[in-house]
Amino acid sequence: MKTFVICLVWLTLLGNMLLAADEPTAVLTQTEKVPAKVESTADRDARMKWWREARFGMFVHWGLYSGLAGTWNGKPVGKKGGMEWLQKRVGADTDTYAEKAIPLFKPSEDFAQQWAKLAKEAGCEYVVFTTKHHDGFALHDSKVTDFDAGSVLQRDLVKEIVTALRAEGLRVGFYHSVIDWHHDQYAYANSKQLPHPLRGKPYPNGERDHSQYIDFLHQQTHELFSSYGQIDVVWWDYSSVDFQGEKAWRAFDLIKQTRELQPNILMNNRLFRLPKAGFSGMGTHSISEKMDSRYGDFSTPEQHVPPNGIPGVDWESCMTMNTTWGYSDHDHKWKTNQKLIRTLIDVASKGGNYLLNIGPYGDGTVPSQSVSSMGAIGKWMKVNGDSIRATTASPLPKLDWGRCTTGATVDGKKRLYLHVFKWPSNGSLSVPLKAANNPQASLLATGEKLECDAGADSLTIKLSSYALDKVATVIQLDLDQ
Repeated sequence: MKTFVICLVWLTLLGNMLLAADEPTAVLTQTEKVPAKVESTADRDARMKWWREARFGMFVHWGLYSGLAGTWNGKPVGKKGGMEWLQKRVGADTDTYAEKAIPLFKPSEDFAQQWAKLAKEAGCEYVVFTTKHHDGFALHDSKVTDFDAGSVLQRDLVKEIVTALRAEGLRVGFYHSVIDWHHDQYAYANSKQLPHPLRGKPYPNGERDHSQYIDFLHQQTHELFSSYGQIDVVWWDYSSVDFQGEKAWRAFDLIKQTRELQPNILMNNRLFRLPKAGFSGMGTHSISEKMDSRYGDFSTPEQHVPPNGIPGVDWESCMTMNTTWGYSDHDHKWKTNQKLIRTLIDVASKGGNYLLNIGPYGDGTVPSQSVSSMGAIGKWMKVNGDSIRATTASPLPKLDWGRCTTGATVDGKKRLYLHVFKWPSNGSLSVPLKAANNPQASLLATGEKLECDAGADSLTIKLSSYALDKVATVIQLDLDQ
């Protein structure tokens, strides 16, 4: 009898271990799914190759909230923070919000071409734009809702944007919110952490069947991934510790459906909020150091650059130019061009991608500050883009004068790109390389050769008395292997 009990206990424990999948503290029931089979390293590397080489993309937050521009009933909602959350911040029900927002959302005829040209000239390789944000308004011509651009504007804005991006040779990414403040079966009371304009209040239409919303989510994303040709990225947004994955979105079925429609697509990790998916908690800085690729292809630190990157994990820092994602008339905290360019360099030096956001007006026009900054980045990238694209993380310890990226091996030589932020006043740049073998240095912008002195513990490069570029002058350094 004792042996039987021990066996029963072990079988129960084994069963629980096999069933555990997506909830951080709870054991899944036998009806819940487990992650897909792990992809081979070779297949994953081939699928990720273009994204890993891109390093720089443009994010676009644009929807009904854009026309409201951070204003409600004639008053500013705030001077900083996300105005794409305006409906939640004012606590408006969906009908009131739509009544005020729709008349102010008037896309111009050529807005998409403006975006595509801006991204291309800035040196971006891909663009991710909002197909639907939390307010539930879809930018395509959806067959499963009337709260969409097709029904309201008689336009398929997604098609217009995709066409314009492809004309500029840019990769296409869809941001899609799995949260929905409009759908009448989205059971917002299931989470105490996810935002909702009516959170804490009873459902206005009685009890809700969240499974109906999940069906809607799957149907609407099926439309998106089956109607516009090849889509390169899907950027899901977002889950909470208390509502995620299978329970919230039937996530593994959603992943499977998306990959069947788009076999080469890359997707982020925000269908989940748990350590194995790259999260250690709810905060935007709560990024874990490891990530299982079955839960997403890349991690998504928001509004910051991890101090040491995330070694062994593909990651992308998404950041704003001021403090809001969606446009606001009242947010004037614009980052300097120097800050934006140096952040791009910092991200690349740590092995990540930089997804920089623009928040257009309600008509799709891009604010002049964003146009100017993207132009400045583009000017720098035209000269120095080789030091960003197709590079990997720095092999050097922390540098007090700037950053370093690693280029491809050329003619048997290892190539480093040294980004000098602080130009040495004594004309000597000290690089912490021990016994550098046959170093050859030159200015990337001009090709001018620079004198090198290889010591036992460091390499010294002789520079002129002034910086070629005050934001970041790049030195190409080639070393024998």
